[in-house]
Amino acid sequence: MVGEVLPDRDAGRLGGRRDWSWSPSAVSGALFVVELTSEKVCLRVDGVGAGRVGVGVEVAAIRRGGEQHAPIVFLHGFGSTKEDYADLAYRPEFAGRPFLAYDAPGCGDSACDDLAGMSIPFLVKTARAVLDSLGIRRFHLVGHSMGGLTGLLLAHEEPGRVLSFVDIEGNLAPEDCFLSRQILTHATDDPETFLADLTQRARQAPSLASALYASSLRHKVRPGAVRGIFESMVGLSDHGDLMKKFLSLPFPRMFMYGEQNASLSYLGELTSGGVELAEIPHSGHWPMYSNPVTMWDRIADFHARIS
Repeated sequence: MVGEVLPDRDAGRLGGRRDWSWSPSAVSGALFVVELTSEKVCLRVDGVGAGRVGVGVEVAAIRRGGEQHAPIVFLHGFGSTKEDYADLAYRPEFAGRPFLAYDAPGCGDSACDDLAGMSIPFLVKTARAVLDSLGIRRFHLVGHSMGGLTGLLLAHEEPGRVLSFVDIEGNLAPEDCFLSRQILTHATDDPETFLADLTQRARQAPSLASALYASSLRHKVRPGAVRGIFESMVGLSDHGDLMKKFLSLPFPRMFMYGEQNASLSYLGELTSGGVELAEIPHSGHWPMYSNPVTMWDRIADFHARIS
């Protein structure tokens, strides 16, 4: 089985699911109650490679239900978590829109029995297993960086399930591996040392929100998960025909990028291929940290026009 929900007793042992009903909050002068479900989804996901069958995965998720619209599924980037997208619940333009955000295995509050077996293909399998276990058939997809790459491969494999795709600086070309390629350029056999050094380099990088990102990086990702994720990101970016896959997707697509990265070499190719571009001002690779208001406005406008 690619994805199997473990028995309820396991979910209970892990805290199961609990409903949050947050107090009325003032947003743009309106009062409303935000209701979110926080839960742990326990799965068995087949790994990539010989002998990696039925890997135990515990996925921490937040979501809001609803029947009137297809849900929005968020896939976070490396070193980030589901909380990057929790503010959607407070945005009035998304009122009533169901959504799901979860921590990838080895990140945030999620866990995995085989961190050494982590890779982008494994994250794709995990995404499919999570969606199937929660009964989500069709959805709008939003992915950032690592999550954008995961989402691209998922959408390429199952285009009939995806209604639209907002790709926030997900990997499309070799030039996108500014973090992941460091597994080769700054190689070390010690996962703890590599993550510590990566964090320090990110803290000092001349990129908007990079220092903020670095401040929590070591708390949001397990050191043992880094190598497999990074090596697969580099391999796919160099040899995975990602641009061809992205341009061939048969549904509305937006590529979002920070103003600081407006020099990406392939933006013209995306425009020629029918992809809508969304440049976020005063932002680099992490618009959800540097300019979340504009990020949410552009996503909401895109969804309003295609719905």
